[in-house]
Amino acid sequence: MARPQPPPWGHAAFLLCLLGIGRAIEIPMDPSIQNELPQPPTITKQSVKDHIVDPRDNILIECEAKGNPAPSFHWTRNSRFFNVAKDPRVSMRRRSGTLVIDFRSGGRPEEYEGEYQCFARNKFGTALSNRIRLQVSKSPLWPKENLDPVVVQEGAPLTLQCNPPPGLPSPVIFWMSSSMEPITQDKRVSQGHNGDLYFSNVLVQDMQTDYSCNARFHFTHTIQQKNPFTLKVLTNHPYNDSSLRNHPDMYSARGVAERTPSFMYPQGTSSSQMVLRGTDLLLECIASGVPTPDIAWYKKGGDLPSDKAKFENFNKALRITSVSEEDSGEYFCLASNKMGSIRHTISVRVKAAPYWLEEPKNLILAPGEDGRLVCRANGNPKPTVQWMVNGEPLQSAPPNPNREVAGDTIIFRDTQISSRAVYQCNTSNEHGYLLANAFVSVLDVPPRMLSPRNQLIRVILYNRTRLDCPFFGSPIPTLRWFKNGQGSNLDGGNYHVYENGSLEIKMIRKEDQGIYTCVATNILGKAENQVRLEVKDPTRIFRMPEDQTAKRGTTVQLECRVKHDPSLKLTVSWLKDDEPLYIGNRMKKEDDSLTIFGVAERDHGSYTCIASTELDQDLAKAYLTVLADQTTPTNRLAALPKGRPDRPRDLELTDLAERNVRLTWIPGDDNNSPITEYVVQFEEDQFQPGVWHDHSKFPGGVNSGVLQLSPYVNYQFRVIAVNEVGSSHPSLPSERYRTSGAPPESNPGDVKGEGTRKNNMEITWTPMNATSAFGPNLRYIVRWRRRETRETWNNVTVWGSRYVVGQTPVYVPYEIRVQAENDFGKGPEPDTVIGYSGEDYPRAAPTDVKVRVLNSTAISLQWNRVYSDTVQGQLREYRAYYWRESSLLKNLWVSQKRQHASFSGDRLRGVVSRLFPYSNYKLEMVVVNGRGDGPRSETKEFTTPEGVPSAPRRFRVRQPNLQTITLEWDHPEHPNGILTGYSLRYAAFNGTKVGKQMVENFSPNDTKFTVQRADHVSRYRFTLSARTQVGAGEAVTEESPAPPNEAYTNNQADIATQGWFIGLMCAIALLVLILLIVCFIKRSRGGKYPVREKKDVPLGPEDPKEEDGSFDYSDEDNKPLQGGSQTSLDGTIKQQESDDSLVDYGEGGEGQFNEDGSFIGQYTVKKDKEETEGNESSEATSPVNAIYSLA
Repeated sequence: MARPQPPPWGHAAFLLCLLGIGRAIEIPMDPSIQNELPQPPTITKQSVKDHIVDPRDNILIECEAKGNPAPSFHWTRNSRFFNVAKDPRVSMRRRSGTLVIDFRSGGRPEEYEGEYQCFARNKFGTALSNRIRLQVSKSPLWPKENLDPVVVQEGAPLTLQCNPPPGLPSPVIFWMSSSMEPITQDKRVSQGHNGDLYFSNVLVQDMQTDYSCNARFHFTHTIQQKNPFTLKVLTNHPYNDSSLRNHPDMYSARGVAERTPSFMYPQGTSSSQMVLRGTDLLLECIASGVPTPDIAWYKKGGDLPSDKAKFENFNKALRITSVSEEDSGEYFCLASNKMGSIRHTISVRVKAAPYWLEEPKNLILAPGEDGRLVCRANGNPKPTVQWMVNGEPLQSAPPNPNREVAGDTIIFRDTQISSRAVYQCNTSNEHGYLLANAFVSVLDVPPRMLSPRNQLIRVILYNRTRLDCPFFGSPIPTLRWFKNGQGSNLDGGNYHVYENGSLEIKMIRKEDQGIYTCVATNILGKAENQVRLEVKDPTRIFRMPEDQTAKRGTTVQLECRVKHDPSLKLTVSWLKDDEPLYIGNRMKKEDDSLTIFGVAERDHGSYTCIASTELDQDLAKAYLTVLADQTTPTNRLAALPKGRPDRPRDLELTDLAERNVRLTWIPGDDNNSPITEYVVQFEEDQFQPGVWHDHSKFPGGVNSGVLQLSPYVNYQFRVIAVNEVGSSHPSLPSERYRTSGAPPESNPGDVKGEGTRKNNMEITWTPMNATSAFGPNLRYIVRWRRRETRETWNNVTVWGSRYVVGQTPVYVPYEIRVQAENDFGKGPEPDTVIGYSGEDYPRAAPTDVKVRVLNSTAISLQWNRVYSDTVQGQLREYRAYYWRESSLLKNLWVSQKRQHASFSGDRLRGVVSRLFPYSNYKLEMVVVNGRGDGPRSETKEFTTPEGVPSAPRRFRVRQPNLQTITLEWDHPEHPNGILTGYSLRYAAFNGTKVGKQMVENFSPNDTKFTVQRADHVSRYRFTLSARTQVGAGEAVTEESPAPPNEAYTNNQADIATQGWFIGLMCAIALLVLILLIVCFIKRSRGGKYPVREKKDVPLGPEDPKEEDGSFDYSDEDNKPLQGGSQTSLDGTIKQQESDDSLVDYGEGGEGQFNEDGSFIGQYTVKKDKEETEGNESSEATSPVNAIYSLA
């Protein structure tokens, strides 16, 4: 189908560019034209301005240029001619200006440091490179020094200075111990941007390591290490008790006096900093104090830029990336701890090296035409502009009456061939410079046609189409169109001629068929070309498929009858559920219908018929509903348990033929569920060995079938049985059978042509599998040519599944064919697929943009569509960029971050919502294609009316005493208008009871209110909102705190009245009573505890009951045991008997331990087994032991 599209030769044709007083010509990309036309030099590649090199490598200073004739090169060093031929170490690359300085035979790189500049010259002018400052990287050694130990009082601040040797470029600094362990950094200990190590306060554990500053140099990949610092910390707490590190008041526990913060860097209360536009701004504040202070950052008069600001080094550094003029101002850091706070103000000034507002562009003119070169740059301070011609100051160049210099603009009038030259614009200030080359070329070229002759264009009736006639000439030719040799020029009415030579026919009719001639004329001659237009009938489905309902097992036919132009090839295809339909053996596709035999539940869904030719298509959709069987099984087997069938077995291949074979198998047990079908699968060992694919399906009542085979496949088969329960395991595979080869009978599918760059087209396809290869060495013949032309086909043989066509025009249609081929021959003639080359950015912006304010947060937009040839690709969307310029409220800072709203497709209106009320906005519109945004439209300004405010911020409810409640709040973050006041609604509540609601209104300046409580039990619920003239905004609700002990009292009352709680208390009381009774009985009985001394020390004469080894149990035993140790007569210290190991008491595990580690249980000194058997043990008298005695 013909459709509106950009001109296929749009990038190759000349472009008319208004330059205020003249027009410029762009040279076509056609190599045959570019190689013929003279062109002054143009620098295409050069080294960076600050060129730092590794002293171990050869030096390379790049300079590449193009021109016709090819330019020659020479260099200056420090503004003096540099004779390359005199220095044996220096050479210049062939056909290039790149300098190579070789040190393999000796020499010092430092001898070649300096400022270099490259000159590229041919007979039409001289182009200059930037001034390239060559420097050799340096990594000097650290000066030797002996560092005394650093003595510092615990809690005092400390700075360990690094002072690295100056390197080029500056080294990377990091701190480690002398044993190469990294120094742990946190908010107390950290490294500053200058490389010094800062301690906000020193602790004793800081002595556990030494501190060495290290410098890593980039180019030489070396690390220089400074002699380490050793710390000696004086402390009032001599013991380094690690438990104090986690003490809630660590400093007081160690006797360190707490101190208010003070700044270690920078010094004082204020400082200033200058930063260049586009670089990163780094602000740093490091403070000392006890405890360690926290650092917070603020900007005076506004917020920090959230999209560019980030905090580093434990909040001690603020980095703002890519600064601009709006980032200038006063910033301050606040250092605070519980002892107080201080702040440091940093005044930031943003300066700017020169940056382009309008860079001069190459100017190509015809003899006698006017033109101009513009060199506009900005900076801070304002940069100066200096013009040069062919590398010489314009003031010293020969006078040219056709040239006039007006500040940043050179105006050319009535240019001639002798005016060819290369002009340099050098704009500079104290922070840098910009150098740009732009040549002026004067061409004298008769008209030439750029497209193939006698193109054929076919288009569908009543569509819009465009006939392209790209041309070139200097002076710019005029173009006229004629039809069938008639003398009248075609323009107006149903015809429209574009500046690039394209003729648009707005609505094609039958009488528009014929031969169209385009004629390009200038003062040097004329050229013409012809285009033949054929009008075709549209493709239409006149009998569409209808929605149907069918039972399982029946046959359904979907009709699709089509009327089309007989000269076009018709293709009818089907989709199921919007996916390509696989035509299996149960389906039959004819030219005008689709028949489905034995309808199954999986056939349920939508079916779409697509009738298409190479120019257009039509489609129709119908829905098929499949009804499930409702019959009830009467077979006696229905009551038996059902299962999956067993696998088939004993596969055998018979009736072996070239393209088919019979497969026979023995069915397995159906497990009480009849087999409904057999699935035959195959595997081949060439393309996908080990992967099984479905081949055929057979009814469940057969055990053999004839399989159709593809050429050149080494087949192996297996069979799967299926019943209503599921599928069986696959059978064991059959023996292999290889078929002979043949040419392919099909071609790869899913052929596409899409651009990945603006000057290419990537052709891709789905590679063919083993069953469609039909032979060895499968490959693809790829053909392409411009659509609707008679140019010859380009072709290439590809072994993969993609090919990239280079040097294509921007977004033009191509005819693509991909044909399969193997060693036996080629496949059938492939279908033609239409692809498109890559897109370029759109060239035009929407016009006549109109803005209408709908409400305080939304606007409606309307615009005129752009011409399709300016889109240079597929129109994705129109996009509106808008930003909030300012608020109508004074002194309210607003973010000017750009936002966008997208309107997909070829729309002419849309709505932008979620705007801020009471604000000034600006808006621009662009066209978006697959490549990106086009140029921006004229900026539109609009103002949103007042709206309702956002909720008041930081609404706080406090209860200083039982009589009053205090409310405080801040103004809304977004007033969205002029605040007229606040409304407060509140009511007391106690559980589910709610009191009378009270309403209070406040003025805009009121931010506090006090409520007198009616009683000490009820709580209050407060709802606060702000108001503008439009109305009340979003409300915020808070509740007063619960009165003291209210929750506890309620819980006590609730639990005490519960039945389970009363029962539990009674059970505990009964258990305690039983324990007391048992304890009393045990104490009344008394008893003896057998004791045998484990140690060999004999009992002294003072020990009673020595004879029987036992002690009477009396009340004295309940006295506490004496602790500690006792001293013997000889002065040695002996442990008392109670200090024996717990293992010595009791038999086995009878001893028990409390949770706190104390020992309970039978306290019995071990005796020999024979002695203890007859003795009666007495239980301990504690309640706990009484429990054990009951067990």
